Amino acid sequence: MLNVLFLCTGNSCRSIMAEALLKHHGGGRFRAFSAGSFPSGTVHPQSLATLRRHGISPLGYESKSWDVFEDLTELHIVITVCDNAAGETCPLFPGTPVKAHWGVPDPAHLHGSPAEIEAGFDRVFAMLERRVAALLALPPETLTARELQAIGQLP
Repeated sequence: MLNVLFLCTGNSCRSIMAEALLKHHGGGRFRAFSAGSFPSGTVHPQSLATLRRHGISPLGYESKSWDVFEDLTELHIVITVCDNAAGETCPLFPGTPVKAHWGVPDPAHLHGSPAEIEAGFDRVFAMLERRVAALLALPPETLTARELQAIGQLP
């Protein structure tokens, strides 16, 4: 089983949804986690509502620092999902994880009607869902950084 860590700055929206998607669809092949460089301390309520709308349990997710993963036995894959976190100096994680950047727009800063904000979260969710599906389609034992990075180019 491969350990996958999704990183963003606040760990309140994108990384949480990516973690939930991989847990939901991973079929026991992956252990998914998420964290932030400067965690907000709370998961955005609309992230949890988006998970619920798409049939994924919103329970058990929390905003936390990436520091908590420095002592994990081994990380196999580390994926940044926001441009800010991609440009930050990450801590040294155990093992030699394959790293990639999957830049995704931050829905936490959307403005508009409730329906427009919901639609924005759904767009981000769909983008992450396509990328997680592409990850799951690859053989994990031979996964390369190049393949993982290419997934980040999917719309």
